[in-house]
Amino acid sequence: MTSAPVRFFLAALSAAAALYPAVADETPPSGPAVPQVLSVEDCLRIAMDKNHHRPASRFAVAMAEAQHRQALAGYWPQVNAKAGWFRFDQAPNFIFPAETMYVPPQTITVPGGTTAISIPANAFGPGFPPVAVQMPVSFPGQSVTTTAQVFPIPKQDIKLANPENFMASGNLTWLLFDGGMRKGYREQALGAVAAAQAEVRRTDLELTDSVVRLYYGALLARQLRQVGEDTLARMEVTLELTESLYKNGAGKVNKTDYLENVVMVETIRSTVAELAKNEAAAEAALAYTMGLPWNATVRPSAEEVPYRPFAGNLDELVSTAYEFNPDWAKVEAGLKALDGALATARSGYYPKVALTGELHRWWNSYTAGMATAENKAGWSIGVGLEIPIFDGLLTRNKVSEALARVAKLKEEKLLLREGRCLTRRRYSPGYGDLALSNQKIIYDALGLEKLGLTLTERFLLIPEKSVLAIAGIEHRTANKIQSDRSV
Repeated sequence: MTSAPVRFFLAALSAAAALYPAVADETPPSGPAVPQVLSVEDCLRIAMDKNHHRPASRFAVAMAEAQHRQALAGYWPQVNAKAGWFRFDQAPNFIFPAETMYVPPQTITVPGGTTAISIPANAFGPGFPPVAVQMPVSFPGQSVTTTAQVFPIPKQDIKLANPENFMASGNLTWLLFDGGMRKGYREQALGAVAAAQAEVRRTDLELTDSVVRLYYGALLARQLRQVGEDTLARMEVTLELTESLYKNGAGKVNKTDYLENVVMVETIRSTVAELAKNEAAAEAALAYTMGLPWNATVRPSAEEVPYRPFAGNLDELVSTAYEFNPDWAKVEAGLKALDGALATARSGYYPKVALTGELHRWWNSYTAGMATAENKAGWSIGVGLEIPIFDGLLTRNKVSEALARVAKLKEEKLLLREGRCLTRRRYSPGYGDLALSNQKIIYDALGLEKLGLTLTERFLLIPEKSVLAIAGIEHRTANKIQSDRSV
């Protein structure tokens, strides 16, 4: 018989369940999804559709193509228009300063002479003179002398325009010659596009390889589990027979034999459990690689791992690998991009020529001063020339950097052909136990003076921040490639 507090608690719990039926009827969270039985072709199709690595790599191609279009924009004239309204706090003016005008003394001589004066008829009264008369008049020569004079001119405040203004203008700039700068940018962008496309191909190949490998890995795990279960079933029968002979036999099977058989059966049972776990992990890994939800499971529909012998020529196989290998294509694209960077750097040695034009319109209600019809509307056109004279060796060092990058990538190309790569760690003179004086050995061995570098008596490199480093060469194994990609 239950106590009163317990009965009260049960009654309260029942009331809560009645008041909140939604809570009582809530279904528990779903467990793992039902395994999907798929062929390898179906798995590849789903992976190509749902895996998120493919869209990411294709967006990289879109970015590179957009950068290429940006580089091509430099070949077109750049046209801009702008307009604006503004008001001054007061009308702009021009002050003509006060000054004086000096007139020196001078004498003006008027020579004597004779001239004729016409008197019209009736000039003095009716009938006098009756007709027009020509009368000769003589005048003597004379001189008029004036003294020096000074005329003051007061300060004048001249209004130029009204305070309220509205202006609109259009500008055109067209680069006619740049020494190869735009071509270099275009080649860099094309190299980036090719590298991004090679990365897309690499992503598709990696995804295909991963799906096929995990698909048949899951199939192999299932076959191993089945072999283990068959072995366990046989060993359990053997254990039953051993137990029967041990308990009911004539003593030929002792307890030691029986226990050894028990240990062997339990060992096989644990191995079968491990094989079942491996099968589940392989199926889950396949589903994850295909881009399915975390709780999805894919079970291969195939029954056997296919065997397809390759009967091609090894030399042709190697040649085809170099032709279609994405890493090789990325190196080729990188060399093309670096050639463009070198052309862009060298363009700093050449002048730049551009065509410029300007069209303007000014609205102001004033019609004098500066606000004349000629000043309110107009246009201009011209040709500009920019000549580099001295830039602190900036262009020279840019060219040196580009040459070094090209040489570095060419060496890495040779290493890639041999299946090797540079170590990720570098060792520079002056760090650790490597003496700074070793910089001279490296400097002389590489002939770095050809790249515009200078080594001082204290073994310092000029320009500043230039660094020499020693790197090793290691074999590029599959684990190393995977590690590099994860980094």
